[in-house]
Amino acid sequence: MSAYPVTSTIVFVLAAAAILTVCLARTGRLRLPAALAGAAGVGPRHDVTHTIAAYQAMGYTEFEHAMADLARRDPAVRKTEVSGGKNDRGLDVLVHLHSGDRYLLQCKRWKGRVGSEEVMKINGTYRDIHHCVGAAIITTSAFTADAERTNAMLPKSLRLIDGRGLARWASGGRPPWA
Repeated sequence: MSAYPVTSTIVFVLAAAAILTVCLARTGRLRLPAALAGAAGVGPRHDVTHTIAAYQAMGYTEFEHAMADLARRDPAVRKTEVSGGKNDRGLDVLVHLHSGDRYLLQCKRWKGRVGSEEVMKINGTYRDIHHCVGAAIITTSAFTADAERTNAMLPKSLRLIDGRGLARWASGGRPPWA
């Protein structure tokens, strides 16, 4: 150590700075960019219950806009359009990816379980009517076993995102189109 005092001091200072940064990030006192946070092992920590409760407290339109905002966080997304409402033919949010692909989101801010009729409806519209490469049904609750079986029978299954999956996505997890 005494042979290279300047180099040793620099290495010590950098190591101390890295340790301090990780400690501050883990306690929430410092926010790191997503790429650095993952490398440091300090991914975002959110209260899952609070997140779902907040989504459930929203109105239908507000929930659709929240899903569009969540989609826009992904760097692969060029833009989103909220189209929900009566006669929307299963399209609540249209996600435009930089690749040129389009992805449909059907938002269900429900307390009860989402059934197979919703899976069949979205499967019947996302390709031919909305010209999308894929679709997801996002709910604050859960899916019935029949909905999951119906989805498994499809040649190209939909992404079924229940409350837990939504909480993971909102906490920095993978989006439906990834």
